[in-house]
Amino acid sequence: MAAAQGRLSDGADGMDDTKEGDRDGSGGAPPAFQAAVQALRNSRLRPQVEIEPTRAPQRLAPFAYALEAAVVDGDQDLADGRLVLLHDPAGHDAWHGAFRLVTLVRAELEPEMAADPLLPEVCWSWLTGALQARGLSYGEPSGTVTRASSHYFGGLSERPAASQIEIRASWTPREGLGGVPDTAAHLASWCDLLAQVAGLPPAGPGDASVVTLPQRRGPQQSR
Repeated sequence: MAAAQGRLSDGADGMDDTKEGDRDGSGGAPPAFQAAVQALRNSRLRPQVEIEPTRAPQRLAPFAYALEAAVVDGDQDLADGRLVLLHDPAGHDAWHGAFRLVTLVRAELEPEMAADPLLPEVCWSWLTGALQARGLSYGEPSGTVTRASSHYFGGLSERPAASQIEIRASWTPREGLGGVPDTAAHLASWCDLLAQVAGLPPAGPGDASVVTLPQRRGPQQSR
C-alpha cells in the first residue's frame, strides 16, 4: 500500500522528520500508548474509507503509530491522507499533553470550488467541525491549508487544468481514564473529514455500514 506522500509536521514545534520507524505500540511501549493504538486497530469505519497501518515517522516522539487511508469510489481515489499518533510519556510542552495527533489530508478539487477565496477557511472548519460533531475535547490545534493548481503544456497540453487541496494539521486529544485518549473517536472524526473533503455525504448516527479496518490498497501517489 502506497503511503500518502509529503512531509508531516506536528504543527506545534516545527518537527517534520518523516524517516520511518517501528515504534508502533508493540513490546516495550507504555500501557497508555498500547491501549491508544489498540483502539485504533479495533475501529470500525465507513466502507468507502480504505485504511491500513503504515510505518510511523521517527524522532517526532518516543513512540508513534501511523495509518494511511483513501476514500474510494469504484476505481477512483477521491481523497487520501495519513494520520499519526505520537506519544511522549514525559509530556511535551508544545502539545500540553502526552499525546498528539498529526494529519495530512488531500483531494482533487472541482474548478469552481478551487476558485472560492474562502476555501482554506472552509476546509479548516471541516477539521474542527468533524472533531466537535463527535463531542471530542482537544487542545492546541494548528496547521495549514494549501491550495495548488496544475496547468499542462507541450506534450501534456491536452490535459485539463487540475487543482488540489491539502490540509496539514495537528491537535492534542484530551486524555481520559488511565491517561488514554479516545483515539477511536478521533480516528472516526478524521475519516469524517476525509469523506467531506472527498464530497461524500455524512454518515448518519449509528450507521450500520461501517466496517472493521480493511487491509486494502491505499492513497494515490503524489502527482
